[in-house]
Amino acid sequence: MKTQISTCSKIKYQKHTFEHKLFVIDQIQNCQISVNYAAKKYDISRSSINYWIKKYATFAQNNKSMSKNDQIKKLKERIEELEFVKDFQQDIIADMELITGVSLSKKSLPKTLAKEIEKKKKDRLK
Repeated sequence: MKTQISTCSKIKYQKHTFEHKLFVIDQIQNCQISVNYAAKKYDISRSSINYWIKKYATFAQNNKSMSKNDQIKKLKERIEELEFVKDFQQDIIADMELITGVSLSKKSLPKTLAKEIEKKKKDRLK
């Protein structure tokens, strides 16, 4: 009876480039593939992928995201734009109510907006 002696071979680790790691992470975070599918497709362990996600995901997000000051500036511009649209719509509603004589704002809009429209109507009548 012959017994086979199994030899322990050293596990060969694959080296992955930084770009490849970011590519895999990006696909996972954009819900294009799952971690399990990425592990099978690219022959990478799930634990390695999870480690990359923890380590490099913030790096990729920091490169893509804008600074806090830029975000604040953009949001302030958006607020100004929305306030302009709101004022314009209130002017139209006030003019319509003056022309038709029907007060729709009290019935269908929140009290604060209805009060603003009433104020605009009074200003127009003066």
